[in-house]
Amino acid sequence: MSERITIDPITRIEGHLRIDVDIDQGRIKKAWSSGQMWRGVELILLGRDPRDAWAITQRICGVCTTVHAIASVRSVENALQMEIPVNAQYIRNIIITAHAVHDAIVHFYHLSALDWVDVTSALKADPDKAALLAESLSSWHLNSKAEMRRVHERLKHFVNGGQLGIFSNGYWGHPAMKLSPEVNLMAVAHYLQALEVQRKANKIVSILGSKTPHIQNVAVGGVANPLATDSPAVLTVERLMTIKAWIDELDDFVKNVYLVDVAAVGAFYADWTAIGKGVTNYLSVPDIPLDGKGTQFAFPGGYIEAGDLAKRKPINSFNDEYWIKGVEEAVKHSWYNYDKAGALHPYQGQTVPNYTDFKPDEKYSWLKSPTFYGQTCQVGPLARVLNGLAAGHEPTTKYATATLDLVSTLAKTKVGLDAMHSTIGRHAARAITCCLNVDLLNEQWTALLTNMGKGDMATFNKPVFPKGEVMGVGIHEAPRGVLSHWVVIDNGKIKNYQCVVPSTWNACPRNDKDEPGPYEASLLNTPIADAQKPLEVLRTIHSFDPCIACAIHLTDKENDTAISVKVV
Repeated sequence: MSERITIDPITRIEGHLRIDVDIDQGRIKKAWSSGQMWRGVELILLGRDPRDAWAITQRICGVCTTVHAIASVRSVENALQMEIPVNAQYIRNIIITAHAVHDAIVHFYHLSALDWVDVTSALKADPDKAALLAESLSSWHLNSKAEMRRVHERLKHFVNGGQLGIFSNGYWGHPAMKLSPEVNLMAVAHYLQALEVQRKANKIVSILGSKTPHIQNVAVGGVANPLATDSPAVLTVERLMTIKAWIDELDDFVKNVYLVDVAAVGAFYADWTAIGKGVTNYLSVPDIPLDGKGTQFAFPGGYIEAGDLAKRKPINSFNDEYWIKGVEEAVKHSWYNYDKAGALHPYQGQTVPNYTDFKPDEKYSWLKSPTFYGQTCQVGPLARVLNGLAAGHEPTTKYATATLDLVSTLAKTKVGLDAMHSTIGRHAARAITCCLNVDLLNEQWTALLTNMGKGDMATFNKPVFPKGEVMGVGIHEAPRGVLSHWVVIDNGKIKNYQCVVPSTWNACPRNDKDEPGPYEASLLNTPIADAQKPLEVLRTIHSFDPCIACAIHLTDKENDTAISVKVV
């Protein structure tokens, strides 16, 4: 007889997610991923001015805010076949990459690291030995003995005070925890340091976007940032130099702490490079546009079927027909109805809710099931890195090679590219992508300053809406993967609006062919040591960095996760 575990909600994510798994002889045999909240933003947009959509769609999520603004304005601009000033692209790109760096740091340290790090074990560590280990791995200035001693004392203060504060309610002492006390102490130190470092990325977004979350500077046609070299009332060189100082600090932390810590976790948990593979159709889109028309990009996109990098098919532009024609969404297992059978293209997409309670063989999720030419796809950093490698993208190759080499050195065995198709591999891909983003952050900052130095201060082109119907898609390679907003505009008003978000791709229920979604597939055959403490489920789900239906924050407390077990 098998056991069915229901984890509802999954915490340390954004949104409301339920996971059900059947366990037989200590391994997962079947899984269900269920988005548990519906918000109807697509319906709220109907009949509105398309220029307002970016501000409304940002409210889909309190974390993925910037990305929805970007995808939304791009959808309307592409519908209008607009070109925007290159300065506007540079400013948007700085916001995009700063937001992505922030997202990656927070995801690893504050949302998922505690799946691998035993905080209470760090109390048994020798701080001096922890410092020696940390200093052997990188030149980060806060790897010192003094710092490790300070963190060790701080942890003891938590415990002696009768609580672990932010570290309460974890699965401490779980049999799947493998790190030594010294490695755990190093990780806890970096967790606390990351709380300060991530603020630097958010400050960059705030200065350019006026606030964060929910930036206020984008507009259909560009951005609302007036530029000048001599006026204190606008975005000046002085403010941009402040941003540059934060970029340099982020660069130091990402390359000397984050990337190294991910490699260390990968080496110490090498068995997890064989767990969590799941769907190996990988989809990403090009991003960081370098021209006003969105035809040249710093980062490539493409589709890889069945993990075969040699057969990658490129996606070259915002309006690439191969991309546009390939996307459909089905609702066979979703709490929606269509007025006809089968999947629908987003331009013809419908949002008609039909809640039926959780029925594992019928409808069980508020997420639709997207496919690309009929195939379920995994999106996110792993898809991005594999597409970069397949495309011969030199920066991706550089950081991916360095990461695998470091993991191999620490593990004392050769770790190859196949290890990336795993739970640990998704973490490694996110760290690699973060290195790429911090480099792009530097490059886009330089490009903006250089163009301003030429006397070009333009940031906005006024949109003109034609009579009749036009449609456009706005794509963005968001931190969690492919994000697309599809808009149909009729006589200047929104006729249809559909959002296909990264967690729609990854967390979707079974498709029309009853094939599992990426979350569901990645959990199959995962070993479970303790059904009452399903840490292994959380490890794989967290490796995707879920943002369910791009919803709202949940609390960061494990004891908010309700676990039920029954014989089935």
